[in-house]
Amino acid sequence: MGSFAGGSDLLLAHGVGARQDLPLPFVYVLLGAVLALAVSFGALAVRWRTSKLTGAAAGRTLAGSLGEFADSAELRWTLRVLGLAITGFVAWCALAGPDLATNPTAGFVYVIFWVGLVPASLLFGPVWRLLNPLRTIHLGICAALRLDPDDPPFELPRWVGYWPAAIGLGSFVWLELCATDRSSTETLTTYFSMYAGANLLGAMLFGREWFTRGDGFEVFSALIGRLSPLGRRSDGSVVLRNPLNNLDATPEAPGLIAVVGVMLGSTAFDSLTSTSWWYDRTFDSSMSPQTLSSIALAASIGGVTAAFCLASWLAGVLSGRGPAGAATAFAHSVIPIAVGYLIAHYFSLLVFAGQQTLIYASDPMADGSNIFGTADLSVNYGLVTVGQIASVQMVSIVVGHVLGVFAAHDRAIRLFPNRGAVISQMPMMVLMIAYTIGGLTLLFSE
Repeated sequence: MGSFAGGSDLLLAHGVGARQDLPLPFVYVLLGAVLALAVSFGALAVRWRTSKLTGAAAGRTLAGSLGEFADSAELRWTLRVLGLAITGFVAWCALAGPDLATNPTAGFVYVIFWVGLVPASLLFGPVWRLLNPLRTIHLGICAALRLDPDDPPFELPRWVGYWPAAIGLGSFVWLELCATDRSSTETLTTYFSMYAGANLLGAMLFGREWFTRGDGFEVFSALIGRLSPLGRRSDGSVVLRNPLNNLDATPEAPGLIAVVGVMLGSTAFDSLTSTSWWYDRTFDSSMSPQTLSSIALAASIGGVTAAFCLASWLAGVLSGRGPAGAATAFAHSVIPIAVGYLIAHYFSLLVFAGQQTLIYASDPMADGSNIFGTADLSVNYGLVTVGQIASVQMVSIVVGHVLGVFAAHDRAIRLFPNRGAVISQMPMMVLMIAYTIGGLTLLFSE
């Protein structure tokens, strides 16, 4: 992220680990990552000859009172109220607080909310669906107008799919990575007012199901939550299950590829902007930094998406089944890769800038208050070492790619004849190796 809290000195590059901080020389790390993918692919080709994932049908029901609590109306409404309360506090900080580096608004948006959604969704599933204040506001509007939130005036066309979410998520990563004054309270207030208005209008027209496909943050949380051990079985029960089964149950819909493309492409662009090569290009360019960044962000998202679509197209052709629908069918396999890069990029930001945000939150008006008793604390930079951060970055990227290989292989076995399944995965394997080499090189560039 290009800035945080109006230029605070706490802004840490997402990848504070460098090549010299890795537990092994970088070339060994690179070779090890490629070898891990190759061995995984080879083992799957030999040992995984039939589809083993059962998707939404899998899972063990949570026992007794724990299952009842996890699916209770009391828990849902507690989380709704919590989501509204936190949103109200951040809105108060943005609207009433001074537009200074110590205002916690940017920290809440870019760190606690955006970055925090990743581990929260990995642990508990699509948590933003329950916390989402727009859902609660929509229910309130419907109750006031005596409207049924599930009986809207229009039906959302199937072809719309996840495209609104892709656009919404794309607009946010542009704000985070490209926009000037991205940490200004005025900028954030304007953006989220427009975002909330657009999604509430969509919900009024198409019902609350709009949020499932149209709210970029809810879709972002839901896709990451596909790697959670918690899920909802096809019979509606909350269950514990293999995260790969959760991933396999990802609904296929138009625009899904675009959403995962935004998730993966934006982190690739973020890595690029931390390299000396990018700094040189920015310094020498006649274009403004915002324009240059916007073009590069669009190219990064488009590039990784196009590469995936090409690999999927080749997979369909080589299988003999044909390329139609292949990209959407395999889009779920990109989710763990994108999550691996998100962890690698944002882990250090959450650890350190998250502390700073909670410190600033005690005195949002800069008047000497100490609302939460944290104003006098300081950031503990010794919480994790630079070497540990580098190790987390390396492991998260490799594990994400290996999980992607597993998910893609099982789907190929199900869709294509056995021999065709293995052959069809060659382009995907090449793509994942390219993603791995490119991602690690950018992340640990000097």
